[in-house]
Amino acid sequence: MAARYSSALETQPATADLTHRTKAMDQTSRNQVAAWLLVCCALVFTMVVVGGVTRLTHSGLSIVEWQPLVGTLPPLNDAQWQETFEKYKLTPEYRKVNLGMSVEAFKGIFWLEFFHRLLGRAIGLAFFLPFLYFLARRRVDGPLAWKLAGIFVLGGLQGAMGWYMVASGLVDDPRVSQYRLTAHLGIAFVIYAAMFRVALGLLNPRATGSFAPSRVRLRRFSLALTALVFVMVLTGGFVAGIRAGFAYNTFPLMNGHVIPPEILMIDPWYLNFFNNMATVQFDHRLIAWLLAVLVPWFWWRARNADLPPRTRVAADILLAALVIQIALGISTLLLVVPIPLAAAHQAGALALFTAVLWVNHELRLRRD
Repeated sequence: MAARYSSALETQPATADLTHRTKAMDQTSRNQVAAWLLVCCALVFTMVVVGGVTRLTHSGLSIVEWQPLVGTLPPLNDAQWQETFEKYKLTPEYRKVNLGMSVEAFKGIFWLEFFHRLLGRAIGLAFFLPFLYFLARRRVDGPLAWKLAGIFVLGGLQGAMGWYMVASGLVDDPRVSQYRLTAHLGIAFVIYAAMFRVALGLLNPRATGSFAPSRVRLRRFSLALTALVFVMVLTGGFVAGIRAGFAYNTFPLMNGHVIPPEILMIDPWYLNFFNNMATVQFDHRLIAWLLAVLVPWFWWRARNADLPPRTRVAADILLAALVIQIALGISTLLLVVPIPLAAAHQAGALALFTAVLWVNHELRLRRD
């Protein structure tokens, strides 16, 4: 019996050590999956900026076909370039905007759109192939696997929405539908948010405990801010879609008015929110003003609450991101939408969205 008791004592440390190593391996897998998702987030961030530049340079309608596989290769010789250019000549953009454009000038807008689409394909592979690897190695559990599969499906729908958007500018009007453009932008932000939230959850899972009442209120406040930032992004999509940034290039007033008189000039009235430059820009400005009040208020409350240091840092970054984004927006407006500033403003929107998502995550962690 003594021998068996001694054997049991010798086995316990080994069992405990095995359990410890299993948990460590699990956390290692979580860290690996999170790192992969953050890399995908960086790629999507780049995609959003490149998409903005493509739109600003009027390059998005230069490729008139959607060929997910064959379209991976660009024209490789003069004959193929001429064939591609002849297809572009049939579009309303060539006939109404770029009539007489040379092949060399066409190449300039083609390469931007080609890179935009190629980056989209690269993101698909960068997500799908590691996903299969992690599944095969059993690095992800069932619930996480379903979340990741949902993100992949959403990415596929985003590609289809991109072509659906481009197709709207190949018929009569050489501009894409502002509705489809805004939907395309909004889905990109949703995909980014889904990957970022999952990554944060893997790196910093919830601990046991409960929320303090003040923390609950801050959490609700941060959720409201997140929704408001997302709505501001959507209004920015409509501003870009109807090129409202090229009008009312004054600040803080809109050509001398707090509320421009043209704000309800379209009938029926509700179409003004999507088709009227004055209304669309006013809505975008109004949300920016709301955030300019609410985010500093949230920051002040967070600084005076009993929060962990990292949560306070997240609140600081949120405030800084808002200040930078508002400065970029005003500069873009006053200088009549220069491409570098406008692209930076679009990047700033996603940076601000990232900051508010991080704040949300920090407030949902339960710490005793």
